[in-house]
Amino acid sequence: MSPLAQLMQSLSATSNLPLYQQLQRALRESIERGVFGPAEALPAERQLATELDISRITVRKAIDGLVEEGLLVRRPGSGNFINTKVEKNFAKLTSFSEDMRSRGRTPRSVWLKRSEGMVTPEEALRLRLSPGAAVYRFHRIRYADDMPMCLEYATIAAAALPSLEAVDVSMYEALEAAGKRPVRALQRLSALLLDAEQARLLQSKEGDAGLCVERLGFLPDGQAIEFCRSYFRGDMYDFVAELSAA
Repeated sequence: MSPLAQLMQSLSATSNLPLYQQLQRALRESIERGVFGPAEALPAERQLATELDISRITVRKAIDGLVEEGLLVRRPGSGNFINTKVEKNFAKLTSFSEDMRSRGRTPRSVWLKRSEGMVTPEEALRLRLSPGAAVYRFHRIRYADDMPMCLEYATIAAAALPSLEAVDVSMYEALEAAGKRPVRALQRLSALLLDAEQARLLQSKEGDAGLCVERLGFLPDGQAIEFCRSYFRGDMYDFVAELSAA
């Protein structure tokens, strides 16, 4: 019996949920446990129905719900696949670590550079700092589990953190601990093609599609505290925003 069938059997014995919701839960838990690999195809709907002894209509309804959630992607003529893309709400100010944890993934970083120095002209303009002001710079590759997702180049006003070492996995957690977490931000998204160095660090190919996100974060009093430029793999990230008529 497959791991999915075993999970379905345990669920059906104890759950009062409709069968399609039980299957959704079983599939969701199987994905989170790594039963299916990144971008792997699910068994065909007919195969699932036969193996689990349920109707294809039930299977289709369960999969439809997971497609709507973004856990699966349906490719006509090919089947249903684990969605490796991350959807980021462009209108909500959250950290990379918070985004990954909310999706059941483990965030981590590989440091490229950590340094303290004087503000550059561009940083002074963005952060509204005086010439000669001290800043911390954090350059790193951000991972979700073992997959490189983006390159992050962040500059933080030195007055916002006790030291360079204060930042471990999450910069926003370090800023929050210091009472300096941004509460609003201006963000700009632009498309680009990854250059050779970016592609190497992101385990991609030179010329692949990428996304550049610039973020300027502000404290409640309007003081700019964070200037960050991140380069995302275009095949791993989608940015979404909810719009409404004013």
